[in-house]
Amino acid sequence: MKKKQAALTMAAAGLALLVTSGCATGPDRKPGDPFEPANRAIFTFNDKLDTYIAQPVAKGYQKVTPQPLRQAITNFFSNIGDVDNFANNVLQLKITDAVEDLMRIAMNTTFGLGGLIDFATAAGLPKHHQDFGLTMGHYGMPAGPYLVLPLFGPSSVRDGIGMAVDVKFNVINYFEPAVRNPMYLAQFISARADLLGATDLLKQAALDPYSFVRDAYRQQRESLIRGGRAGNNAPLPNYGEPGDEGGEGKPNENGAPNYEDPGESGGAGGAATGATGASNNGLPNYDDPGEGSTAATAAVAGAGAAATAGTAASAPATASAPVAASAAAPASGVTAVPATPASAP
Repeated sequence: MKKKQAALTMAAAGLALLVTSGCATGPDRKPGDPFEPANRAIFTFNDKLDTYIAQPVAKGYQKVTPQPLRQAITNFFSNIGDVDNFANNVLQLKITDAVEDLMRIAMNTTFGLGGLIDFATAAGLPKHHQDFGLTMGHYGMPAGPYLVLPLFGPSSVRDGIGMAVDVKFNVINYFEPAVRNPMYLAQFISARADLLGATDLLKQAALDPYSFVRDAYRQQRESLIRGGRAGNNAPLPNYGEPGDEGGEGKPNENGAPNYEDPGESGGAGGAATGATGASNNGLPNYDDPGEGSTAATAAVAGAGAAATAGTAASAPATASAPVAASAAAPASGVTAVPATPASAP
């Protein structure tokens, strides 16, 4: 109880420090972060404490503890955290999520040796992450200014209040001090060891770690609130099938959508008046856009070059399909040499 009161007192002192330092924020303070100078000072303090105390302890724990045992400890505290998730899902009237949380607690506690083994996730029961700050946000309470609390890290006015309420939902608080304090310490070390990789990534990727953490925290919280309001059972948008009524085409006899050939009557880029329609190989026969102009000469010249490569003469870049050399030759009065496939060497 004394530790809980000390933590709440420290959080309240941090809030008071930030409020009283509001006059020293400066003219270039960021929207949503009016207490940035004080926040940065607390962020630096937390970072030094983490660098010289928390990280070495977490690395030592990771080195001497086998991975299966570390995973079992993580699962144990995760199972305890499902009680808080259950309570907040009930407050948000998310009955399905609350039932899943209750089933997770029952299954992992009973069959998972008190939560050491996570059978619920393997059985298809998802893990939810809720707290009272998200519950207040679910009902429309704004986050308020961004805050960095001593020891607790990034938060906000709303989430700081929610943190004090979540203490009441934490099962560990109701144990005897001889059991509660070691469990708090083990939970902190286990959680810090699980985040060692994220710390390395933050130091490598962020030019300004404070701004990076602030923006990431606020975006994550807002995303969780929006996702909670929208729900997870919203139907996917119906874009329709190309073969549906009003779509781009009707299905053919094989069931696949049947798109109109651009070379058919009325299609874009189709054959103009005087064209012969489809060519002998079944491809649409497009008019040469250079017909009646000097571009026809280039098409004829291309026929000779294409014969060497074994391909048909191609039209200028504006054409969308190959043009037979015989279609371009009469326009310029030049007799075109038919393209012949090149023999294999």
